[in-house]
Amino acid sequence: LSYDNGIKYAVFTEKSLRLLGKNQYTFNVESGFTKTEIKHWVELFFGVKVVAVNSHRLPRKGRRMGPILGHTMHYRRMIITLQLGILFHFYFLN
Repeated sequence: LSYDNGIKYAVFTEKSLRLLGKNQYTFNVESGFTKTEIKHWVELFFGVKVVAVNSHRLPRKGRRMGPILGHTMHYRRMIITLQLGILFHFYFLN
């Protein structure tokens, strides 16, 4: 799923599922967006109060097609912490 807001998709790994207990949600985001932009978008679109946004860049993976060496796209992984007592529903996922 690709939206104009920059959020690519929610991430469901062992670590991200553990973070759900702490009211933290993990998303892959296009690398051009800042923490502040993502925070404002999540608060506006989902109507929740974001306490903190942490991010890190995922490493690029090399891809070869014949003699040409290329790279996959850059993504940034955001961990969004919501205010306690607020539930977040992933209703936009298929």
